[in-house]
Amino acid sequence: MARDRQPDILVVGGGLGGVAATLAAARLGMRVLLTEETDWIGGQLTVQAVPPDEHPWIEGTGCTPTYQRLRRAIRDYYRRNYPLLPDARFDPQLNPGLGRVSPLCHEPRVALLAMYELLAPYLTSGRVTMKLRCRPVAAHVDGDRVRAVTLRDAAGTETTIEAAYILDATELGDLLELAEIEHVIGAESQAETGEPHALAGDADPLDQQAVTACFAMDYLPDEDHTTERPEDYGFWRTYRADFWPGPQLGWLFVDPVTLDVRRQGVFEESGREDLWGFRRIFYKGHFPAGHFASDISLVNWPQNDYWLGPLVGVSAEERAANERAARQLSLSFLHWMQTEAPRHDGGFGYPGLRLRGDVVGTHDGLAKHVYVRESRRIRAELTVLEQHVAVEARGKLEGAEPFPDSVGIGSYRIDLHPSTRGRTYVDISSWPFQIPLGALIPIRVENVLPAAKNLGVTHITNGCYRLHPVEWSIGEAAGALAAYCLRNGVPPRHVRSDAKQLAQFQHLLHAVLGIPLVWPNPRATIR
Repeated sequence: MARDRQPDILVVGGGLGGVAATLAAARLGMRVLLTEETDWIGGQLTVQAVPPDEHPWIEGTGCTPTYQRLRRAIRDYYRRNYPLLPDARFDPQLNPGLGRVSPLCHEPRVALLAMYELLAPYLTSGRVTMKLRCRPVAAHVDGDRVRAVTLRDAAGTETTIEAAYILDATELGDLLELAEIEHVIGAESQAETGEPHALAGDADPLDQQAVTACFAMDYLPDEDHTTERPEDYGFWRTYRADFWPGPQLGWLFVDPVTLDVRRQGVFEESGREDLWGFRRIFYKGHFPAGHFASDISLVNWPQNDYWLGPLVGVSAEERAANERAARQLSLSFLHWMQTEAPRHDGGFGYPGLRLRGDVVGTHDGLAKHVYVRESRRIRAELTVLEQHVAVEARGKLEGAEPFPDSVGIGSYRIDLHPSTRGRTYVDISSWPFQIPLGALIPIRVENVLPAAKNLGVTHITNGCYRLHPVEWSIGEAAGALAAYCLRNGVPPRHVRSDAKQLAQFQHLLHAVLGIPLVWPNPRATIR
């Protein structure tokens, strides 16, 4: 077993939260080791291939300066390297894909390069080091502290890393289980949280949001790129959930907000929005005619949400089976679109749809990792509830609950996809909210901090704390907190409980790192 030089801070998981945590800690003078189980950092933005889900004010407020730097770096990459037409090149809010889901839809690999650009000075200096293609397999615990984490690389070699602070930025909160840190999975009950949309009966740990195996595709209508019939195609071709208006491989689905039946195809007649433009990540109209043969669209649509089994709280074999089934669903959806889907102009099938594995960096054409919407979550000093942020649950109160220990801000609807227990969408309005420091502090363990979706939220409030800019803010706050605690010799819970320490830490966040702690217009809402 190898043993490396030990960092000040170990960040396990290279998703958006992990990258932001690493960047914050390095900026504050710490030596950081960032690990990642795949060969790409960036998590949901790259490895899972999901264009950023962002709130309506993202261009001007509601995120940290480093997240805005990331967004600028992505746009600047296109301006430097692509033959954009003048209208696109000089558009300060260039949307490379012209997708409707975000003002910045782009290729995953461009985000990957942009993140390396942000980290470059610290990688060169050696303040940040990375271990890719390795995952945590053991945690070495001494009382209320985690002394070290053992990582296993793709060749099976194990390395044990000791660090004063360890941040869990894994997609599923892996360290919480390995170190037996108190945590929650699945859906809580109303009796436990009092949340209007929590389960009316008992809590259900295996009631978790759907995952999605995303993929990119372009369209060459005069060519035939039909894939081989997937192994599970026969099952998915006829499968229909009780709450779904038709077969899952079809153009009928449920509107997430109203739960009304909607029909929407990959392409539609003129004047109607289609699925193609929803998460489009490359728009050929930004370039001279004929320069690129097609747009590229990212498929993270209702039809390839997988809800037949969870990823946590089950055996490794069951998790692997569910991940495989999610990938089979996506491959089956593509094959159905190529061969059997009713066309917008009559007939059946779009054989010109071409899987673009090169865009997501894989041979099979699917994203490197399934899109994870819900993680293990720490039992925290403070758990954010629906009553803190949801418009309806707040009643006559305007704005989200103000937290005096705020370490960041975020905004998104409470957006829960269908669950592994056969429940449909929960998609409700929420106020712009704060990220409380108490949600980053485990109730017992002293030196492990959540740096992603695994903070102190519920199954319900995870629905608005899980999106790209919020995860980045969570990670940035966690990285800064670990650095502050190391520099000042105080544990995280003391920073929250001591008014002087809290004020100093919030000053570091706001005055030094530029992180907003309150919304400029806290009464704004997403309806």
